[in-house]
Amino acid sequence: MRNIGIDFISVFGLPPVEFAALAGGLGCQHISIAMTPMAGNPHNYPAWSLHDDAALRRDFMAALADHGVTISLAEGFLVWPGKDIREAAADIALMRELGAPTVNIVAVEPDWDRGIAQLAAFADMARENGMQATVEMMPGMPIGNLASAVRAIAEAGQPNLRLLLDSMHVFRSGGTVAEVAGLDPRLIGYVQICDAPFISKYAAYGDEARYDRLPPGEGELPLRDFIAALPPQLMLGLEIPMRAEAEAGIGPAVRLGRCVSATRALME
Repeated sequence: MRNIGIDFISVFGLPPVEFAALAGGLGCQHISIAMTPMAGNPHNYPAWSLHDDAALRRDFMAALADHGVTISLAEGFLVWPGKDIREAAADIALMRELGAPTVNIVAVEPDWDRGIAQLAAFADMARENGMQATVEMMPGMPIGNLASAVRAIAEAGQPNLRLLLDSMHVFRSGGTVAEVAGLDPRLIGYVQICDAPFISKYAAYGDEARYDRLPPGEGELPLRDFIAALPPQLMLGLEIPMRAEAEAGIGPAVRLGRCVSATRALME
């Protein structure tokens, strides 16, 4: 059975030490992490920063070791118009110190050629730190579907740059299981799993993606076939933020325990 990880926006800013304990307690082997919280804070967790707080970094690494958990992915990196991704060099190096093997980026830059140059620079910085890089396709973004993501990687020309496949983004952008199965397996660097309806009730895709996803089996995505189409060595990162449940006082162990159980059942 594939390993399961819990990805960062699923926990709505849970501090890193507690995040490591949560994952270990749920029997998960991996988590993804960013330098600072993202995607809301319905539980009113205290502010924290891995960038600014060396003691927190040390405590986090100790907690990871104590709970048998590793970092699967470093998140929170963006290609912005008018900003140079090279400004993130120090954060990439810090993520490597924490043990992250891969750094992910989302391209918001509308200028295709500039975006590709920034992706190449990002992958180059990752390579200098001994890391892989992934680029995440997302509907509504310049790299918005499988075809544009494959094209971006080819044009960036960096051998350590691969695809991050998020099940919601793949199918909402018109992708199919057959297209996933037809990808060169070496091109896929990371996978995120959630369920969702095929037709959104949201006016803004980003709001649904950040706050309202479903555990496997509670939506309409063909997740069993999607997982079967993936290279066998890849773990599954659960990116399943459920803000309404969090706002109702349901804690992360209960919310994500349900997601872990549903994913294991799906794989069986």
